[in-house]
Amino acid sequence: MGKEERSILTEAERGEYRKEIERVIARGPFSADWESLSQYEVPAWFRQAKFGIFLHWGLYSIPAFRDEWYSRNMYIQGSPEYEHHIRTYGAHKDFGYKDFIPMFTAEKFDAEEWADIFRQAGAKYVVPVAEHHDGFQMYRSRISRYNAAQMGPGKDIIGSLKEAVEKRSMIFGTSSHRAEHQWFMGNGKAFESDIKEPLKCGDFYWPSDREQPELTDKLSKPYPTEEYLEDWLLRTCELVDSYHPRLLYFDWWVQHDAYSKALPMLMAYYYNRGAEYGFPVGVCYKQDACAFGSGIVDVERGKFAQAKPYYWQTDTAVARNSWCYTENLDYKGSYELICYLCDVVSKNGSLLLNIGPKADGSIAQKDREILGDIGRWLAVNGEAVYGSRCFRFAQEGPTEETDGSFSDGSAAAYTSADFRFTAAHGNVYAICLKFPEDGKVTVRSLYREKNMNKAAFHGLIRKVSVLGYEGETLWSQAEDGLHVSAPGMKSDFPVVIKIEVK
Repeated sequence: MGKEERSILTEAERGEYRKEIERVIARGPFSADWESLSQYEVPAWFRQAKFGIFLHWGLYSIPAFRDEWYSRNMYIQGSPEYEHHIRTYGAHKDFGYKDFIPMFTAEKFDAEEWADIFRQAGAKYVVPVAEHHDGFQMYRSRISRYNAAQMGPGKDIIGSLKEAVEKRSMIFGTSSHRAEHQWFMGNGKAFESDIKEPLKCGDFYWPSDREQPELTDKLSKPYPTEEYLEDWLLRTCELVDSYHPRLLYFDWWVQHDAYSKALPMLMAYYYNRGAEYGFPVGVCYKQDACAFGSGIVDVERGKFAQAKPYYWQTDTAVARNSWCYTENLDYKGSYELICYLCDVVSKNGSLLLNIGPKADGSIAQKDREILGDIGRWLAVNGEAVYGSRCFRFAQEGPTEETDGSFSDGSAAAYTSADFRFTAAHGNVYAICLKFPEDGKVTVRSLYREKNMNKAAFHGLIRKVSVLGYEGETLWSQAEDGLHVSAPGMKSDFPVVIKIEVK
């Protein structure tokens, strides 16, 4: 690698970069305060996309044990990860988390193949994790030498993915989980391990602040220093400047009140850079990290039970028990995930679905199968999803949805009476989540009263068809609903009824 590739910003250069950040904020349309940032508008591309792919891939994919929090939990004495680490790799003082870096060679990584898989799955945007809590950057960086371009794979993973994704007309975004790194491996200071003082800015483990187990509130973890907050800001701005992501996703720790100045500063910088680059961008945030309306609300591993008047996103994974690849993944089924997509889209949301590639860069066969099923379903039914909007009502049926984060622990048991609705292209789409074997359903919400005053369409239905059905769809509108019959129609997945009006 050339000398230029290995250069790291000096303190003076970091100071100049900070001044440039301030200049960009000063000259742009957004300033670093919530009043200004609340003038933000969700990009049209996001409102249309509806389905994206999330990617958790990094050093934690090497042990592939339990989940992506391996780097934290391996330093907690007595934890399953701690015991597994000693059995598999030896004592922490001799083999720590940093020693996974040379093992991360990514010899089977092929950005072009990945992008093909995502496009065939019907994804409209792709969001890889650029830096997880473990602090290893998956991109070329001048802030830290602990990055995939200079260590491990010796490849700019994020750069390669951006090129391949955009070549296929998908939107490219990135995710930063750097904020949690502050305390993520601090437990390693409690015993003889490879995490020892002194640690300084730029070190892989820095700062490894000790957690306080007696405090149950997540936000009562060690308070970040100004030096750490400044480093977080520079790292994130570098990610924006180097890769021009159109979506920037943050994990939950940025809601800590310590980020009350750094976060709006970053957002103003990012939004102003987007204006300079000539394309709209967006920040995805969880809970109340940002002022409402200043970004895109994200619900982790969950969704809303009712439609919302604003655009939002859920991020969930193909597995229930991990975001990264492990040897014991509890996979969800394709049917469950397609139903999840239908429910989310009917309520004004988008689904960011995560997969975790293997350490060598290959995508597991089960992940491929799931993405293939989703892609084939969208190839037939995508007109009810892409570019759609909420209908007058989002749903009908007996199955109740669970509201809020971390509510995807089990699959809902849908019936043939459960429907989700969208509107697009001048049509209404009623999605039957469990199509019956006899091919006959009744959409109760689309009834027609005798006096015509409360009919869903006042008798203006012109045509009803079932997407993907080659036969003639039979239908009639009555006082008890819209009766639809597609004799011989069989499907293991949701079935879309297209309703055209005069």
